[in-house]
Amino acid sequence: MFIATLVGIFKYDELPEKYGPFVQYKASIEDKTIKEDEKIAILNVTGTESYHVLFLKSYSKIAEIEKELNEADAKLNYSSKKILEEHL
Repeated sequence: MFIATLVGIFKYDELPEKYGPFVQYKASIEDKTIKEDEKIAILNVTGTESYHVLFLKSYSKIAEIEKELNEADAKLNYSSKKILEEHL
């Protein structure tokens, strides 16, 4: 199982350019239109060159995020979990 570590929480219009393709990919999978002020969490998946994108409005509790990550064979580290809990 991989460990997912929070890189940051950004508004879409403030998102660093290097995360753009990952956000666009996740939005296309979810058939989602991204609002400029939407909060997006970017997680680094340790041991890979991949990032996991979370549109924070889509979740009401941390268990939903943990379930999604579990399906991707990943688990949140403790500090990332605590930070994300504060933003839900």
